[in-house]
Amino acid sequence: MFYAGVTVMYIIASCYLLFRRGNAFAPDVVTSVRLRRWTAALFIAIAVSHVWYLPILYCTTVDDVMKGYLMGGLLDSMTVLPLAIIVLLSMLQDRKRPLWPVAVVILPLVAIMAVSVVRGSDSLMPVLYIYLLLFGIGFTIYMIYSINQYSHWLRDNYADLEHKEVRQGFVVLVAILLFFSFYTSNVGGVVYRYIIQINEVILMCYLLWRVETLSDLSSQQSLTMFAEEETATPDEVAKGVGLSSYVHDSITPLLQEHCIDAQLYLQHDLTLQQLAKVVGINRYYLSQYFSSQGTTYNAYVNGLRINHFVKLYHEYIANNRSFTTKQLANDSGYRSYSTFSLAFKQLMGQNVTTWMNDSAK
Repeated sequence: MFYAGVTVMYIIASCYLLFRRGNAFAPDVVTSVRLRRWTAALFIAIAVSHVWYLPILYCTTVDDVMKGYLMGGLLDSMTVLPLAIIVLLSMLQDRKRPLWPVAVVILPLVAIMAVSVVRGSDSLMPVLYIYLLLFGIGFTIYMIYSINQYSHWLRDNYADLEHKEVRQGFVVLVAILLFFSFYTSNVGGVVYRYIIQINEVILMCYLLWRVETLSDLSSQQSLTMFAEEETATPDEVAKGVGLSSYVHDSITPLLQEHCIDAQLYLQHDLTLQQLAKVVGINRYYLSQYFSSQGTTYNAYVNGLRINHFVKLYHEYIANNRSFTTKQLANDSGYRSYSTFSLAFKQLMGQNVTTWMNDSAK
């Protein structure tokens, strides 16, 4: 009953992602349609995998159980595992990554499982375990590098990182690797079966939450892309091409006029593209400008916002006006108080409560 119940849960979850309009977990967040569809496909694959593992529950001989696991492992390696990898890659929105490398790394695994099924023997399992270990290490290293690059990209382009970070994706990675390692292990019995299903429920809940709370950044990236690419490319900017000293020196007064004096930084979810458009310069030039100053776009905007918060705080104290920290944070450009708290501590070196207590002395 538990086995069937988890299957039904995955079917319901996949239908929810495919057909529901709106967002139940975070109504104010616009999520990625592409990520929702890939995750729904993964949920469907996991649900269907229960069908090809079901006969194992009724096997009476060791050979039949082994053959059942071999066939299930083959089908999983062709469906569940590649879809899980694609879901993780889809969470990284700095660029659209090609999917053919997924097929390349999965192909040896499929070949090993296919040969094992044809032979009806598990003699190749040591080779399979070694490959899975190497694959797990390699993919983990790749994810560490990609997530680190993605975090840098976010800070170069977005002032508000809430609903954009994906470091939690490592939790998904570990869960998926653990989930698959259980399937390829020789552990048996009732405890094993319950562990598998409990792990699946945890994985499903986490993925639902992650998909529903991760903002879709693709639409924001395309706002001014074409107009800007005519002036400079990312490769040119990386090599220092196109940004003359005259252009560099002219950016500072432009930012002073259009961002600081006009208090544009108070706009919620202000992006590098939007700022570049208002200032009237190429976003790649603006990104390189911040880099040359030893900072990022995110740090620049948050510095202005925190300074605005400090100014508001002193004004309210001087005029004996009542206020809440959350209200001042919102008036300083922060939609999320947790984002404000983190930015404040990073800039001021202490949390906002401690800072206000020290300021009152």
